[in-house]
Amino acid sequence: MRAFLSVCDKSGVVELASGLADAGWDLLSSGGTAAVLRDAGVEVTDTETYTGYPAILGHRVMTLHPKIHGGILADPESPEHRADMAAHDIGMIDLVVANLYPFGSDPSTFAHGGTAGAMDLVDIGGPAMIRAAAKNHAHVAVVVDPGDYARVLDAVRADGRIGAGLRRTLARKAFATTAAYDAAVVDWFDRDDDEELPETYHLALEKVDTNRYGENPHQRGARYRRIGTTPWMDRIEQHSGLALSYLNLFDADAAWRCVHDLGDEPAVVVVKHANPCGVAVGGDLADVYQRAYDCDSRSAFGGIVAFNRPVDTATVERMVAAAQADVVIAPGYDDGVVDALIGRRKNTRILTAPAPTAERFELRQISGGYLLQDAHGFVATRDSWRVVTERQPTDEEWADAELAWRLVGWVKSNAIVLVKDRTAWGIGAGQQNRVESGILAATKADGRAVGGACASDAFYPFADGIEAAADAGAAIIVQPGGAMRDDENIAKADELGVAMVFTGERHFLH
Repeated sequence: MRAFLSVCDKSGVVELASGLADAGWDLLSSGGTAAVLRDAGVEVTDTETYTGYPAILGHRVMTLHPKIHGGILADPESPEHRADMAAHDIGMIDLVVANLYPFGSDPSTFAHGGTAGAMDLVDIGGPAMIRAAAKNHAHVAVVVDPGDYARVLDAVRADGRIGAGLRRTLARKAFATTAAYDAAVVDWFDRDDDEELPETYHLALEKVDTNRYGENPHQRGARYRRIGTTPWMDRIEQHSGLALSYLNLFDADAAWRCVHDLGDEPAVVVVKHANPCGVAVGGDLADVYQRAYDCDSRSAFGGIVAFNRPVDTATVERMVAAAQADVVIAPGYDDGVVDALIGRRKNTRILTAPAPTAERFELRQISGGYLLQDAHGFVATRDSWRVVTERQPTDEEWADAELAWRLVGWVKSNAIVLVKDRTAWGIGAGQQNRVESGILAATKADGRAVGGACASDAFYPFADGIEAAADAGAAIIVQPGGAMRDDENIAKADELGVAMVFTGERHFLH
């Protein structure tokens, strides 16, 4: 039996090679892998000795040789293949162990001479061998993950060979590896192209966690990540509670991204069913939490509470006096805070997390395909907003309007948000018409937003929306503008003495 070993990640390769050698396998290797094995006292034949051909072109051509690929691709049950192998002195290769240059890393670390660059890390020989071995997995095993070395050695020690079931499993992983590698290269080409959405979009994902179920118990669910990446959710530290569910992850992501989008002051966001139901910004963290919770204490039960500051003792006292949350997520906790929460809320999932990472695109599945768009974000700044009414906003109204506008972009459309003193007192989400969203927001605010701001995620088509905002006590309305009846809406705001600002930017969220 013969194995070929050529790896960039050399962890565990000496132990694997030693185990194979002890089992009587012949070993072929190349370049740095051969040197590592030889230094460890493992007997190995160099590629150029085996093929009679040296590495050329700065090691770009080393394993691309008929004696290598013929040995990998041969069907030992085929008389024609056996004849070709005998004629050309090609020996069977029964196992290929290979992993690839980490594309996207520092090229100077891995390039073999010459001018280092991204393309120097596009591995050619490795993927060729891996794909060849995976194609011929009926006869050849291929290992691309050091985590599989132990099971390969166990099989060899038990049976002297690697069984068909394991070969198939390893081949599937091999093809997934080369697919992910090519996807990473394509993504590199697309990074500097901001003019158009890519003509093709390539995703390679790996399963990280299996959920107890999906949105409902009869649905399976799991969390995946892009292969080769470490998203912020991978770095969560969970201090208590049950494992995070499918919906916990979905809602926690919404809350975490929202709270980090509200500026540098202390902020708290409470999310229920992916919609903010309580938000407050500015001031003492315990007070900020209380204001956010008081916005809609009924909906806050079983929700997600996100902080952009470490949680202190004064804040946790407010939290244990309030309704239980399913998840609490923060950048940290003062001494004793986690224990205090666990003592009163043992089922709450308490998380420490790093700041969320930004995505370039958003992908959504539809029947038979996907929708791709630029990631959600706020482009128009206050400098580009226009006051369209006779009355100009006060400084306090501007502050409320900015928060209301920032928040309405995180609420499912149609969305109306009422803010006073930098607290969201009324949030109307997900209605089929804007009027009913306004009614919901006003009902929840219950007079607490008088003198504050009203934000609408899209333009008001009729003046009745302006009247509803004024009836709720709004002193300033912030909306995109752009309706056919903008002039009527402006006239109505002037009639009611309400300031109105056009942002020029819609923020539907579905």
